[in-house]
Amino acid sequence: MSGGTAQLLLGGIVMVGACVQWLTGMGFALVAVPALVLLLGPSQGVALANCAAGAISAVGLAGGWRRVRLTAMAPLVAASACAVPAGTWVASQLPHPVLFVGMGLLVTLAVLLVMRGLRVSALTGTQGAVAAGAAGGFMNASAGLGGPPLSLYAMNAGWTVREFVPNAQFYGIVVNVFSIAANGVPRLGSTGWATAVAAMAMGAVVGRVLAERVPEDRARRLVLLLALAGGLSSLAKGLGVL
Repeated sequence: MSGGTAQLLLGGIVMVGACVQWLTGMGFALVAVPALVLLLGPSQGVALANCAAGAISAVGLAGGWRRVRLTAMAPLVAASACAVPAGTWVASQLPHPVLFVGMGLLVTLAVLLVMRGLRVSALTGTQGAVAAGAAGGFMNASAGLGGPPLSLYAMNAGWTVREFVPNAQFYGIVVNVFSIAANGVPRLGSTGWATAVAAMAMGAVVGRVLAERVPEDRARRLVLLLALAGGLSSLAKGLGVL
């Protein structure tokens, strides 16, 4: 693959992921990680997802930080911070084909659980917050996928969309800061970083426009279908080289 083609693919992936996150409040990693892993490799793809998702969450939270439920979020973010080192260590010990398969399975399973609206009594209260936070921190550091456990927790806790979005953005900032500290930043070079930043900005513009026109349930369904396709692609690639 030529350098120009790789940059176009990188920009397209990041733009779609950013658009999705602005449209739904989260979802960059679900949509972008499988493709970024195929393009950049597991470690660099996850590191870029951590950086991009954290940056988008920070910008998105600027106007809604007053709606963050700090009391409810404290056990979530504390547990996620404690689990990040374990996720980083596990990812560093596994060969790339196994990581492809593992990430593909994680994405596919997470999407299917969210699509089914899984409700578990254990995912409520402080105990549920700790469990969801620990799972999210581990998955974010190892595979860039910290969102699905939070989604399942919020669903079981009965949060509205208005409550979920700012709290998901707050969580995204914290868990990605810890993940970046553990995994480092991706080695993209000046051209790669310029492409990624420009793509994030374009994705933000498109996502804001679409958010005013696309019904929430339809947007959510599209995100999950894109994520499911990406997860199955990573799984197929990993199985193909094992």
